[in-house]
Amino acid sequence: MSVTPARIVDMRLRPPFLHPFFGAVPATPEFELVGWVNRRVGAADPAHFTRYHTVIDVLSGMDQAGISLGVTVGRSTPSVRITNDKVAALAAESGGRLIGVASVDPEALGAADALAEARRAVTTLGLAAINLDAGFYHTPLRANDDRLMPIYELCLAFGVPAFIMSGPTTPDLAFNDPLAIDAVAGTFPKLPIVVCHGCYPHIDLMIGVAFRHENVFVSPDMYMFAPGGQRYVEAAKGFLADQLLFGSSFPFRPMRQSVDDFAAFGLDEALMAKVMGGNAARVLNLGQANSG
Repeated sequence: MSVTPARIVDMRLRPPFLHPFFGAVPATPEFELVGWVNRRVGAADPAHFTRYHTVIDVLSGMDQAGISLGVTVGRSTPSVRITNDKVAALAAESGGRLIGVASVDPEALGAADALAEARRAVTTLGLAAINLDAGFYHTPLRANDDRLMPIYELCLAFGVPAFIMSGPTTPDLAFNDPLAIDAVAGTFPKLPIVVCHGCYPHIDLMIGVAFRHENVFVSPDMYMFAPGGQRYVEAAKGFLADQLLFGSSFPFRPMRQSVDDFAAFGLDEALMAKVMGGNAARVLNLGQANSG
């Protein structure tokens, strides 16, 4: 019998209308890409994302899936620029159901301006974390590049986690490297680091890095349901219980199906509560607020 916790936090949930990259405009390459990714990761209804046009639509979909909170991670790359102000406005419009994560591109902005924008995102906009799309910049960077170190230092100083984008869609797979994250985690052992997409398909190496560093949190999201993804779940039956995070990666996979598919892994109630909400609440300092 499958069990779902009372409070689910989806660590990667972005409305399609946030940016054309998420499939907002039919008959565009981006629209086709979202459908293609859905098919690749086993979506039963690859066109589900076409039915979400407003914040109310998204909140309704969350309710139907039993998701209390969704983490909306912005992007700042040459092909996907989403302002942090837009992410903050979306979070406000959702009544706190969507938790905004800022993004900065130090390669494009320069060190000083990137640091200033990260500081503004946290202190003025109230965003919950800083995301780095290191391998997606005009000049791709490894996660432990010296140009990123001041951003990690700022996150540590302000008590917010750093999100690191990874995964098989990185333009150059050389930058989808758990060893670079290992170096960051070793340099900043008190900094919570969320690895978006879990460095898939480097599953075993990513798990090994998480074993070495308790401050590394693995968020495979849609790749949890890709070939080999169950190894993340198997690791959660041991030490990764406190470091694995659930995410649907909506709109690239359906919310409700992702919740149901994860529940079907058959984990016990206590472990489900950690992976599907408790660990995220701890990383993001959510406490019992905004429980939805």
